[in-house]
Order: sequence, then C-alpha cells, then structure tokens
Amino acid sequence: MWGGRKLGSSGSWFLSVLGPGGRSTQATRPLISSAVYVKNQLSWTLQIKPGVFNEYRTMWFKSYRMTFSYLNRIKNFRYPWAKLYSTSQTTVDSGEVKTFLALAHKWWDEQGVYGPLHSMNDLRVPFIRDNLLKTIPNHQPGKPLSGMKILDVGCGGGLLTEPLGRLGASVIGIDPVDENIKTARCHKSFDPVLDKRIEYRVCSLEEIVEETTETFDAVVASEVVEHVIDLETFLQCCCQVLKPGGSLFITTINKTQLSYALGIVFSEQIAGIVPKGTHTWEKFVSPETLESILESNGLSVQRVVGMLYNPFSGYWHWSENTSLNYVAHAVKSRVQEHTMSAEFVLKRETEELQATACTNPAVHEELKK
Repeated sequence: MWGGRKLGSSGSWFLSVLGPGGRSTQATRPLISSAVYVKNQLSWTLQIKPGVFNEYRTMWFKSYRMTFSYLNRIKNFRYPWAKLYSTSQTTVDSGEVKTFLALAHKWWDEQGVYGPLHSMNDLRVPFIRDNLLKTIPNHQPGKPLSGMKILDVGCGGGLLTEPLGRLGASVIGIDPVDENIKTARCHKSFDPVLDKRIEYRVCSLEEIVEETTETFDAVVASEVVEHVIDLETFLQCCCQVLKPGGSLFITTINKTQLSYALGIVFSEQIAGIVPKGTHTWEKFVSPETLESILESNGLSVQRVVGMLYNPFSGYWHWSENTSLNYVAHAVKSRVQEHTMSAEFVLKRETEELQATACTNPAVHEELKK
C-alpha cells in the first residue's frame, strides 16, 4: 500500500509502502514539495528524487513531475454515511416567519402582494418542466412529469406546487409557517386530482433530511434562498434529499447595487410592490457564489438565466442579464462520481504514476543510474 507522510516543518515528504506483516518502510530520500495556486485551487506539485527499489518494492524517481489537485476534489468525496448537517442547525429565520405569517391569507390573490409570483409561473413552470423532460425518455401527453417525485421547499400557499402537480408529478410542499400550509391545503382541496398528487407538511427542510435522503427526482426552492439564515446548510440539505442525477431548481435575487436599488428601495419603499421588510439585501446571493456552494456539494450547474419583471405590465420575461432575478438549474452527481473515498483516489493516482514510470524510457534510464 502506498502512502506519504510529512516530516518536520521543512516541507519534505517521504513515500512509503507497507511490507510483510504490515510494516512500513520509508524512502531514505525526501520528496521536495511546493504549493501553487491554480484558478483558486491549491495544488501540490511533487518533484520526486532519484532512488531504487528496496526489499519491499519502495520506489523513487528523478526528474518526474506529477501534480496533485486534491484539496478541492477531496471535499467532494464524502463517505455515504457522512451527514451533511447537524440536527441542532436551522435554516429558518424567525423574523422571516413573522413576515410571511402576516401575509398567509393573501397567497391566492393574483392582484395582491403575491401577484408577481403568480406571473413568474409563466417562466419557472416551463423551465422546470422542460429541463426535467430531458431526463425522461417517454412521457405521457397531458401528464409529462408523471412518475416524478418533487419537493417544493418553502412552498408558501402552493403557487408553484399546484402547477407541478397538474403536470403529473407527485409533489411534497413544505413550509415552516403553519398558516401558509393551511392556505395551501385549503386551496388544493377544491381539485380532487391535486388532492391525490400533492402533500403539504409544516416543517423546515433540515427536519426531513434523514427520512427523505435521496428520495426526490427534483427539488425546487423558488424565491427561498434569500430568506434563509444558513445558505450552505440549506443547499447541503437540498443535495442530500435529491436522488443521484436529480435536479435542483432555484430562483432568487442577485446581490448587486441594482438589486438593492430596484429590489428593495423601489419595490418595497417607493412602489410598494412587496411589503417593506420582505427582503434583506445582505441575504441576496450572486450566481457565482451559488454555483460555488452547489459544486462543493456535488451538484453541477447546468444553466443560469436572468429574469426581469415589468411592474407596469405585471409580466416577467427572460434576459441575458442576471443582475436582478435569475433562475439556476443544477444536477446532482451520480453516486459513483462523488462517494469514492479520498484514499481510493490517491491510490489510483499512485498506481497510474507507477505504470507511467515503468513505461517511460527516460524514467527507466534514471532508475538504472
């Protein structure tokens, strides 16, 4: 078994191998290591000194370079049993709960404060549907999402949950505000079809992670991440409840000067499009920050598209500009791509190094010296 350990503070590393009986034999010559930054990723470049095979087949090389880029990769490899959150953590902001509690009876008023969310369905529902259909080889006409399980996080009164249910999906909507769920349950009861396809629960995402691990084909968090108090934990939980290959859909607000001017000053304080105090600019998140967190949790961002709202017409439209609102679609890695242990990766890379050394004439010549 190959491995390495660092001796002292000089930065020297020694390559070792387990011999008979599990005894460790270390090389007598150091491996000179240096650290470099490449695209914000710390990489170790090892210059391996010349050497020979000893009785336990320990091997050293000369003039042979190999770059290990493990720091970012290792944190993506999680043991299957490793939890991504602590039950003592919560992503729910109690102040936000009070704000939405006062508005719980207004969810289905299309001319009221939630009017822009009703209108946003014209963009977000087709966006979710079309991206999910890419993963379904055959779908039923009229019920294209039939057979899919979707989690709508922060569902509110069910404005997005119901359209997804009408497309044939089995949807669970969760929200920490009890009055929101009461409104959602009441509204879906008028449609017997939705009553069978949709389930609502009063809870936060982290409260159901254990029981729903790798359960859903898709997770939707629309206009939610800008209201949580722990974004990283929230996104970790989203990843954990997704099946491998599942999709995460997020709509939110970018953290820019323009979003402060229009999203808070104009929308809340001047035009009154949304109630004062609905948003906190410090909680807004840029697409770059969102993508960084998602990728560190094993999700690959597929698309990021801007959305613009016209307060005069009451309609949304797509835009290449993401400085205000935007939607992101990310896909969770397959199990075999992200549950390997870091030790396995290191072993595989070491074996590749050995194989290359044995077939490289230059290295062979150095070993003969």
